[in-house]
Amino acid sequence: MEPDFPSSGTFVSSIKESCRIATVAAHVKVEDAAIRRLLESPSFQSSFHRVSGSHGLAFPLNFPSLLSELNFLSVLSLLNFASGYRVPLHEQTGRGAWDNIRVFAFSLYLSSATGQGDLLSAKGMKTMSEQQVAQHMGVTIHVERPHEKIPGLTVGELGGPIYELVKLISSTLIETGQILEASRYSDLGSFVLESLKEGAKADPSASLGIVLERLVRAIPAFRDMAVVNGKPVYCFKKALFLIHAVKIRFGSSPPFHIPNTAQAPVFTDNVLPSLLVHLGVLDLSGATSHDLHDLFPGAESEDRINTLLALPPEASQGVAQDTKKTPPKDGPVLTTEQAYLLRAAAVHACERIVQYARGDGQFSKEQAWLKDITLPELDMWLWAVAKDRPDYRKLERFVLRGTVFF
Repeated sequence: MEPDFPSSGTFVSSIKESCRIATVAAHVKVEDAAIRRLLESPSFQSSFHRVSGSHGLAFPLNFPSLLSELNFLSVLSLLNFASGYRVPLHEQTGRGAWDNIRVFAFSLYLSSATGQGDLLSAKGMKTMSEQQVAQHMGVTIHVERPHEKIPGLTVGELGGPIYELVKLISSTLIETGQILEASRYSDLGSFVLESLKEGAKADPSASLGIVLERLVRAIPAFRDMAVVNGKPVYCFKKALFLIHAVKIRFGSSPPFHIPNTAQAPVFTDNVLPSLLVHLGVLDLSGATSHDLHDLFPGAESEDRINTLLALPPEASQGVAQDTKKTPPKDGPVLTTEQAYLLRAAAVHACERIVQYARGDGQFSKEQAWLKDITLPELDMWLWAVAKDRPDYRKLERFVLRGTVFF
């Protein structure tokens, strides 16, 4: 069930407040002591500045115009999902969800640049077939099964988790392309640019909310919200990610107005909440109403948490490389409601972490830099450190398939 949109002008605050309410109602605890343990940990202290800049938004592409790059970034953000297909993607391509989506977007761009029609335009998006998606992703969408009548013979048919993902990507592009064309936009970047200009007309404190609201109201694939226990939960992960991605790519010398994203809610997916559980910040032990307490067995172990918060174990380069090559294992498979509750808890926990670092926590002079951390930096650290350490790469992340939101 999809809730109503937040009231106009309250999109950012509605994310924070709805996630706080959902977290408290689900009895997911975020304690000051757990926050302080994380912030003062050798893991956080030694890696935050190095890792929080790893945003994955540097592209080896030569864009003919600023609008072309903005459009590429916009489509990439629109397609920033597939986390539930991480394991089958690794098995087929050796890459995770984000890297596969990047490769797919690169392929669309390069094909367009060589005269095969602009696949990143509204017109190109609305004709994007499942076969085209599979071809540009470099994946197989057939599964083999035994022939019904001839022993020893197998036949291929469309199916399997990768086919499910390809259908989601195709339908997202088609739907978005149709909406853009109906509204007379040549591509998604043009609509995003107009939204940024609308944000420029407002007070700086309201600019982020105005751009976010325009994106979410116009494009169904940005409407990342649900009703859980009769209450709305708003996340809007991909739309927030898009706005911050624009800030990262163009913010040093902005060619157009870009909202300040320093206080934007985190871009909650499956990595952030899963890692916050493993690092002891999200305590699920009392969250019995949706069986959240059973999802990560052993995660509450103090010894385990302390080991993860210590410096990474010394490992040879070969061991680290082997870890990267080893396909990951799926974590617990969740219902939509469970996923929204954990994602909401991650949004609320990150708000609490930054709040504690900036005001509630008393730190030594050497740790004074903690007062300057921002929500997007914390988001990027959690997302990137999950790949940075071999022991973190092995940590289970929850799985939700069939979603286009993360």
